[in-house]
Amino acid sequence: MHSSVSGKTVIVTGAANGIGLAIARRFVELEANVVLADRDEQRLTTEVDALQNGAGKAMAYHGNLQEKLTVNNLMAATIDAYDSIDILVNASRQILPSDPLMDKDGVFEQLMHQNVTVNLRLAQAVAKRMIAQSKSREKDEIIGSIVNLSSIAATRTMPELMAYSVSTAALDQLTRSLAVAFADHGIRVNGIAMGSLMSASLRETLKDNPDLHDTIEAATPLGYIGEADEAADAAVFLASSKANFITGQILAVDGGRSLVDTVKIPAH
Repeated sequence: MHSSVSGKTVIVTGAANGIGLAIARRFVELEANVVLADRDEQRLTTEVDALQNGAGKAMAYHGNLQEKLTVNNLMAATIDAYDSIDILVNASRQILPSDPLMDKDGVFEQLMHQNVTVNLRLAQAVAKRMIAQSKSREKDEIIGSIVNLSSIAATRTMPELMAYSVSTAALDQLTRSLAVAFADHGIRVNGIAMGSLMSASLRETLKDNPDLHDTIEAATPLGYIGEADEAADAAVFLASSKANFITGQILAVDGGRSLVDTVKIPAH
């Protein structure tokens, strides 16, 4: 199977399950060399073993990416295995409820660190490597792509998810800022705003609250909850040469959910 990501080296974080795993699996299917990074060592090892018979190559990297040393070690392990880094997909996210009146558990700080700071550190490290390995780059040549997984929560006002909404809004702005900052070096940066997708966290939530399934479908114009593979397709597109003239964009993959007002009160 030929594609513009064939033979490219891809780092996918949050890759032990859910959407991150679906993205990693799709890149392997398209013959990329994929490093799956996650802190869940047992599940990560199991999933990477299952990918070894795929068209591409898969390697596991276990560690807590909130630690700077872990980021450096991830870079070193990737370069040691594949010599280069061409694509980064920041798919590791954390979703926690928060209290707008009191942040007694430090949820706000925790989500800002995981959803924004960690992604920034990875993007900076990867961009430096992309630039270093492309010293003979021609003026208009695209040398790398970074894709950040965000959420439609960034543009919705949900007090019970305030910390998550604010962190994803900050991530969207980070995506746009890095897109402009890295453009001169031929590195594209885009985001995917997810909503109405069957992530690992949503699957667990629906187990405890099955009625929520119908509520989400009713709030989604296309009328169903999307699968993780739909985010994977979007990530591959944004990372591929088919999107070479696209940067700084936040692509909503949500079945149209962000287009409608779900409040059951007439607007005037």
